[in-house]
Amino acid sequence: MSYFIEALKKYAVFSGRARRKEYWMFSLFAAIIAIVVGGIGFAIKFPLLVGLFYLAILLPGLGVSIRRLHDTGRSGWWLLIGLVPFVGGITLLVFTCLDSAPGANAYGPNPKEVGGIPAHV
Repeated sequence: MSYFIEALKKYAVFSGRARRKEYWMFSLFAAIIAIVVGGIGFAIKFPLLVGLFYLAILLPGLGVSIRRLHDTGRSGWWLLIGLVPFVGGITLLVFTCLDSAPGANAYGPNPKEVGGIPAHV
């Protein structure tokens, strides 16, 4: 849950890098919360509640996605490939599953390394 909260704290931060764990934990908790909010919306007969939730996490989701792409050494503009039907989504899935680029890159230091010593994953 701390990764979800951390992404919310970096509400509109599009610079830097995000580890795989940060990205996928944010996605997991967003999905769990969306299911719960959707159930509540269905129970109170307000199905737009889940849409409001997704609108609220739009910028944090974009931010963590762009930082994840930065961590693999790619520009955040690669997120637009998701607009290509079928192939774009698969390409983004592969990019978000890839390991971090070793060492520092144009987007900052590797978040897995602490003081130059790689951290255990």
